[in-house]
Amino acid sequence: MRTKHLFFIFLFSTLFLIPSLEAQVDQRYGAMGRRRLAPQTQAAPPEKAENLTAAEMVDAEMPKIREAIEFSEFEAAVLRSILTKYVQQRIEVQILNLGPEKTREAFETINLNQEEELKASLPEEKYNALKEYRDNGGKRPKEKKRKKKKNKS
Repeated sequence: MRTKHLFFIFLFSTLFLIPSLEAQVDQRYGAMGRRRLAPQTQAAPPEKAENLTAAEMVDAEMPKIREAIEFSEFEAAVLRSILTKYVQQRIEVQILNLGPEKTREAFETINLNQEEELKASLPEEKYNALKEYRDNGGKRPKEKKRKKKKNKS
């Protein structure tokens, strides 16, 4: 009788322990198996982009402008200082959080002042090239390709 009793205890204990042991060994079974099969990595929270200063914004844009338009060192320095000045003014207007109408008016006056100063400081062909560059959305003006006429012979 005692052997039967030990046999049943051993049988029931193995029946109850096998699923928990399988869950620890093989993660497809048990509570651990409900996880994704791909390993989870600790993803760092995305860092907020730091607000750039006016000088940093202009420095980031200058290589593109200089690539599109041939400026001398002096002209590039003048352009950089003018752009930095007016970008700083735009940043200050945004910080003030004025109403939409006043913000629009402030931006218009800043744009007019910037255009006047650029026109006075740069040679006319460089100013026109810069204006065309800005009108094209920062893209280099495309040169028109002439089609060659085919001779009928």
